[in-house]
Amino acid sequence: MHHGVSGCALTFDDGPDPLWTPLVLDCLRRENVRATFFVIADRARRNGDLIERMRNEGHEVAFHCVRHIRHSELNEWGVVTPATTHVATLLGLAVVGWNLDTEDWRGDSAVDMHARVLDGIRTDAVVLMHDGLGPGARRSGCEQTVQLIPRLTETMRARRLLPLPLSELSR
Repeated sequence: MHHGVSGCALTFDDGPDPLWTPLVLDCLRRENVRATFFVIADRARRNGDLIERMRNEGHEVAFHCVRHIRHSELNEWGVVTPATTHVATLLGLAVVGWNLDTEDWRGDSAVDMHARVLDGIRTDAVVLMHDGLGPGARRSGCEQTVQLIPRLTETMRARRLLPLPLSELSR
C-alpha cells in the first residue's frame, strides 16, 4: 500500500495482443507507470512471452475471461449478475469493476477520449482501456489507446495522483 498517496489505476482488457500489447507496454515504460492487464485466457496461453514481460515490468496480470463472448449472447451471465459473483466466489476470485470508461473500442481519437474522461480522473479512478480487439470493437487497432496513455498519466500527475496496479490502490 502507498499510504498517504492518492492513487488511480490504468487497466487494459482483451489482450495480450501480439501487435498492440508490446506498444502499450513500451508506452507505459516510457511514462514510468505500472498498470493492470485483464487478459483473455486463450490469448494469454498463445502469448506467454507478453505475460512474462508484463510481470517483469511490474504490471499486474488479472483474469478477464476464458473466451470473450458478447454478454448479450450469453444466457447465464449478463454483465455482472448474482451468478457471476457466486461463481467467482466459488473459484476464489474477486470481481473487479472499473469506474471510468474511455470507450476506446469505438475508435475515437485520443484527444476525444481524454476529454471524455477528464472530469473523472480523481482518487481511486479505475480507467478502462483495451490492448486487444474484443467482440463489437469498431476500430481496426489500438493506436489511439497508445496515444491516450501519456495524456492520462500527465493529467494524473498534474492532479497529484499516482497511477498504480489495482491491488495497490488503498481501497
